Amino acid sequence: MTGDMTDGDRAGIAGEIAERIGGTALAHGLSVAVAESLTSGAIAAQLGAAADSSVWFAGGVVAYAAETKFRVLNVDPGPVVNARCAVQMAKGCADLLGADVVVAVTGVGGPDPEEGHRPGTVYVALSSSDGEVVDQHRFEGDPSEVVEHATLAALEMLLTALAKR
Repeated sequence: MTGDMTDGDRAGIAGEIAERIGGTALAHGLSVAVAESLTSGAIAAQLGAAADSSVWFAGGVVAYAAETKFRVLNVDPGPVVNARCAVQMAKGCADLLGADVVVAVTGVGGPDPEEGHRPGTVYVALSSSDGEVVDQHRFEGDPSEVVEHATLAALEMLLTALAKR
């Protein structure tokens, strides 16, 4: 869906998805939060700009440094570009902020590989009362494009989870 879009297209779609997330969260009386590494607050910025976000958006944690993930989000020490870390980030943020549904992102933006992963390797996890799920993605592009793709993937995962409630 996001492969042939321009930066402006992705930004517009991200805002539309955030509005739908807000409406769905409001309709179901749910709170939403984010735990971000690779995306450095881009997901939270989209959600915070949506209508009535002060009612349904609990907030977010930008845990870019590995040590911050370990200390703040209770991620087990070790590599941080993997599914385990993404799930633990989501669960840790849910515990910290008391949110009903949390999405988390970790990965490699580039331009160089990290922890044996190629640039564009991204893990997006979701934690809710239904449990945890995680998806692995491989996005092409420069670091800013990887962040945009990861932001959209996280917002789409969040909307899908909320729509199932």
